[in-house]
Amino acid sequence: FLFGFYFFFFKQKTAYEMLRSLVGSEMCIRDSSTIDPSLYKKYNVNRGLRDLNGKGILTGLTEISEIISQKEIDGRNKPCYGELYYRGYNIKDLVNGILKDNRYGFEEIVYLLIIGNLPNQLQLKEFKNLLSEYRKLPVDFVRDIIMEAPSKDMMNTLARSVLTLYSSDKRADDISIPNVINQCLKLTALFPLISIYGYQTYKHYHDGKSLFIHLPDPNLSTAENILLLLRHDGKYTKLEAKILDIALILHAEHGGGNNSTFTTHVVTSSGTDTYSAISAALGSLKGPKHGGANIKVVQMIEKKKKKKKKKK
Repeated sequence: FLFGFYFFFFKQKTAYEMLRSLVGSEMCIRDSSTIDPSLYKKYNVNRGLRDLNGKGILTGLTEISEIISQKEIDGRNKPCYGELYYRGYNIKDLVNGILKDNRYGFEEIVYLLIIGNLPNQLQLKEFKNLLSEYRKLPVDFVRDIIMEAPSKDMMNTLARSVLTLYSSDKRADDISIPNVINQCLKLTALFPLISIYGYQTYKHYHDGKSLFIHLPDPNLSTAENILLLLRHDGKYTKLEAKILDIALILHAEHGGGNNSTFTTHVVTSSGTDTYSAISAALGSLKGPKHGGANIKVVQMIEKKKKKKKKKK
C-alpha cells in the first residue's frame, strides 16, 4: 500500500515538473500570450461589457426592464437618483401598491416580468397555485445531488443542480416559447429550495451544524417559504417576510446589459436548452465582478458585526 502511495505521488510530482519544463514560468506564458493594448483602440474592440473609457456598452434591446442612472442636462449626461422600471411600471409605484394592500408581491412581479402584464385576481391565484405545484424537486434529488457534493459557493450549487434537472425533464430540448416559459417558472419555484438545501448541507458537513430539511408550505408565499425552510424551527416574523419579499422584487430584474443576462443571450443564440443556458448564466453570476459582489457585501457585514462585538 505504501509503495503504491509513494509511486503515485512520485508520478504525479514528475508529471507536474514535466509540465513546468514544457510551458516554462507563468511570466513566460504571460509574455507570449499578451495582446498589445493599443490594438484594442485601433480596431475598436471592447474588452467585456464596457468600452475603452469604462462606460457600459449596448449589447441588446429589452422592454422588460429599464434602469435610469443619468439624465441629460444642458446637453450633458449627469448622474441622477436611480429609477427602475418593470414593463414600463415604476418600481416605486409597484412596491407602494403592494405595501398599501398589505400583501406579498413577488409572485405578481414574476408574472409581470415573464408574461408582460399585471395579472387580475383570478390569474394571480392560478399563477401562485402553479408555482406552488412546481415547488417540488425530483425524488431523491436532495440526497443524490445536493448532499452528495456540498459546495461552499451557492452559485456552484445552483449551476450543478440546474444542469442535473435537465435529465428529469422529458421535454428538456424543446425550446418553443411556451415550454421555455414553463421551464423558467419551474426553475423560479425551485431556486429557493435548491439554495437553502445546499446551504443547510454545507453548514452541516463543513461547519458541524445540525442538518434539517423542511418541506415548503403550498399555502405560503415565496418569501415566507424561504424563511420557513431556512430556520430550524420554521418560525419568522411578518416583518421579516415583508422585507424579504420586497428584496426579492427589487432583485428580480435590472436591465439586459449585465454580464449574466448577456451570457444568456449568447448561449441561447446557439439554440441550446434552457438548463444549459441558465447554468452558464449562473457561472457568470458567480464571478466576483458580477454577482460575486453579493458575497463581498455579506463579508463586509460580518466584518462590521465582529467590530461591533469587540467594542462591547
